[in-house]
Amino acid sequence: MAQPITGVWKGSTGNHKVELKIIKSGDSITGTAYYYASASNYKRYSIKGYFDPKSNDVIWWDDVLIEDKSKSGVFKENGGAPLMSVADFNCPGEDELRLDGNSFLRDEKKKLQGTLNLQKKGSPLFPDEWDWVINNYTLGANDPYLIDSVAKFSLQPHDVAEAKKTIPQKEVTHKHEQAVTNTMFTAPPKEEAKAIPVTKLTPEEKFASRKRILEQVIPVKGDSIELRFYDNGEIDGDSIAFFMNSKLIFKHVMITDKAYSVKFAAKDLEEDNEAVMVAENLGSIPPNTALMIAIVGDKQYEAHLYADENSSALIRFVKEDKTSLPGK
Repeated sequence: MAQPITGVWKGSTGNHKVELKIIKSGDSITGTAYYYASASNYKRYSIKGYFDPKSNDVIWWDDVLIEDKSKSGVFKENGGAPLMSVADFNCPGEDELRLDGNSFLRDEKKKLQGTLNLQKKGSPLFPDEWDWVINNYTLGANDPYLIDSVAKFSLQPHDVAEAKKTIPQKEVTHKHEQAVTNTMFTAPPKEEAKAIPVTKLTPEEKFASRKRILEQVIPVKGDSIELRFYDNGEIDGDSIAFFMNSKLIFKHVMITDKAYSVKFAAKDLEEDNEAVMVAENLGSIPPNTALMIAIVGDKQYEAHLYADENSSALIRFVKEDKTSLPGK
C-alpha cells in the first residue's frame, strides 16, 4: 500500500471516541492516543507498536498516561484502563484509509473491549507536538532520531501552546544533530544512580512479588522465536532470570556484550504469551538494563528492558490472527 500509515486517525473503539496520531519509524510506530467525550474531557496516552507493510497488520498499545482531563463517569466501560489494539490497515476507497480490528485491555489479555473503527483524517481535534512531525514527515521529520526526541519530549509536562513555539517553520533537514537542535527537544536529565541493597530471594519469589511493566508487544509469525539478550549499557555484572508463561526458562545469567540466546518453537506457544525478565542483581550501576533482540520469522525486533527490586520487564508475544487475537 503506497499511502503512509503516519497521520491522524479518528473513530471509535467500543463506546469510546478515539483520536490517534501514528508516526512510523522503521517497522515500529509511536505517537499518541486520545480517548474523549469532548475537546476538554479526555485521557491521553503515549503509544507504542508495530506495523507490517507486507500484511498491513498493525498492533499498538497505550504505554504512558500523559494527561487525564476526564470527568467522573465518562469511561464507565473500563475506567479508562490502557488498551491494546489489533487492526488491519486497508483502503476500501480511493480517498479512504481505515484501521479496522479489535481492542483489548492491555493488562488483561483476554478482555475484549470492543470493535475498533478508525479513518485517516487531515486535521486533529487535539493539537500537540506530533502535528509538526506528521505535517513534515516526508520533508525529513521521518528521521528516527528526531522521532525518538519528540517521543521523549511528549512525556514531559509542558504547555502545548508554548511547545508549538519551539517547532521550526522552515524546511527540516535530514541531519540528526541539526534536526534535534532545531526542534529544541531535550530528554529529561538522568538522576544519579544509587546502589540498592539486594534481598536474598529466589528468582521464583522475585518473579511472583514484583510488579510487571509492559515494555513491548511483539507479533508472532513463522515457526520459531529466537531471543538474544545483551547488556544495554556499561558491562557491570547485571544478572537476570527469564520466565515464559510463568515457567522459569533460565536463571543466574550474567548479560554482557555477547548474546545469551534462547529459542522457542511457535507451535509450543499459546496465542498470547507473557515473557518476563527478572533482575537477580542490579550490577554496579542500577537499574538492571538489557537489550533483547527477538528474531521472529523473517522479522527482527528490539526491546529495551528495565528491571529493579520493585519491577520486572514484561514482553508479550502474540500470534497474529486478526479474527481471534489475543483472546479467542
